[in-house]
Amino acid sequence: MPVEPPEPPPASDGPRHVALIMDGNGRWAQARGLPRAMGHREGVQALKRTVQAAPALGIRCLTVFGFSTENWRRPAEEVSDLMGLVRSYVASDLKRLEREGVRMRILGRRTGLPVDIAQIIERTEASTAHNDKFLLQVAFNYGGRADIVDAARLYAERVRSGEATGPLDEETLGLGLSTAGGPPVDVIVRTSGEQRLSNFLLWEAAYAELVFQNVLWPDYGAEALADVVRQYRDRDRRFGGLSSTPALAAS
Repeated sequence: MPVEPPEPPPASDGPRHVALIMDGNGRWAQARGLPRAMGHREGVQALKRTVQAAPALGIRCLTVFGFSTENWRRPAEEVSDLMGLVRSYVASDLKRLEREGVRMRILGRRTGLPVDIAQIIERTEASTAHNDKFLLQVAFNYGGRADIVDAARLYAERVRSGEATGPLDEETLGLGLSTAGGPPVDVIVRTSGEQRLSNFLLWEAAYAELVFQNVLWPDYGAEALADVVRQYRDRDRRFGGLSSTPALAAS
């Protein structure tokens, strides 16, 4: 049975779930004559600012693209530095996240990760599982296509084992995605002026608004996030139906 699209929210409502493609770390560093690693480190500070700013804007969930399945192709030194940022972010911010009621959830494949990174992910999810004020989802070793393939494989395994029967439908496939159980994505944002999804939340993007901002990620914070909320409120979300604005619906 196909999944019905959600009912459009009132036009005055802001987004509850914002997904961010955090782009521009390398260009930020290059413009300052700094190594790319410095851009990634400043990007972590931007993430901290953005997570802290989100609740005051009515946002209850942020999903950020931390490391894609394609990022393994980058130079080994850069991959190592990105892994190091995971270690330092959790070490420096986990207590604050716990204190402020933030639940962390990691999306993506766990296989192939360094052992200590996998352990950090498990520890972080376990220690924040009881929090319910805000949800921070980090897509790590994640790719939208890979996630859909993994969901289909999971269903095939369930059929082989006798746990599932019948044809595969949208609702069932959605339950196998790493985002299953999370809130629907209202808006997907890409920073740095680029205008593409780059294999991020392909399934979840079906009815999401798209916002492209000409801000390099290390410069991101409350002001840029507030601009996303303003843009979202100005959109007419039809979900395949008629306009929610009477004048537009009549045209």
